[in-house]
Amino acid sequence: MEKKGKKILILGASGFIGNAIYKELCNYYDTYGTYCNARRTFEHNGQFFRYDMEEDDIVRILESVQPQIIISAVRGNFAAQIQAHQHMLEYLVKNPCRLYFLSSANVFDAYSKYPSYEYDKTLSESVYGRLKIKIENMLLRLPKSKMAILRVPMVFGNTSPRVKEIKRAIWNNEPVEVFPNLVMNVTNDDKLTQQIHYLINRDKGGVYHLGSNDLVHHEDFIKEVVERIGHFTPIYKRVFTTNEERYLAVLPRDNQLPKNLQMGYQEIIDHHVMG
Repeated sequence: MEKKGKKILILGASGFIGNAIYKELCNYYDTYGTYCNARRTFEHNGQFFRYDMEEDDIVRILESVQPQIIISAVRGNFAAQIQAHQHMLEYLVKNPCRLYFLSSANVFDAYSKYPSYEYDKTLSESVYGRLKIKIENMLLRLPKSKMAILRVPMVFGNTSPRVKEIKRAIWNNEPVEVFPNLVMNVTNDDKLTQQIHYLINRDKGGVYHLGSNDLVHHEDFIKEVVERIGHFTPIYKRVFTTNEERYLAVLPRDNQLPKNLQMGYQEIIDHHVMG
């Protein structure tokens, strides 16, 4: 077990992914988190700070915690996100600290003809993808020792918003949306948090693609997930955004993780969606 030495601050630690990261790391490191909407669980946890990105300056919390590692899993107002990351960058330059930024496969959503690798040029048609690119470009000006960009595909898991939404639709007899032409890779909260733990433990910086190293059609994947949820015959609403196959996948190639931290999409279905 690692020493409690490293001090870690997770921004957005009350969200699905941020909280999964907090639970993975808090037994190994001196781990702090931020939450926005008051929830009793976090209010009474001495390791958590209330942080409203639109009203509060992140510098106040950074100076109070003085983390060696910041993990940004924050969501919310785009302009406020950009400003918060600018302030974090100023802090990083002056302090012995590294930022792990959770980015997205959407930074490549303008390239629909093939999957994307770590050093491919980013280009996005979506507002969300462009936000992530803007923050990535800010970080890429820093030395590798100061930052890691973690690009993540669709995240599943038993308590994930995506799986909850599928269950809700099934139970309410509403259609489950599938995209037959979308080819993607996937991950889940368990695997993602283990990978982040490894990167922190080994002091890794740079650009990482943290998804399965194989591809699957969205429709096939969702149908398999539904089969694991139970014996249902849901209504599927097949959504065609294009007549051709469209890729939204961030595959690892240059910065590979150890074998035990790699996975295929089938493993996400078998061990984790209902884990």
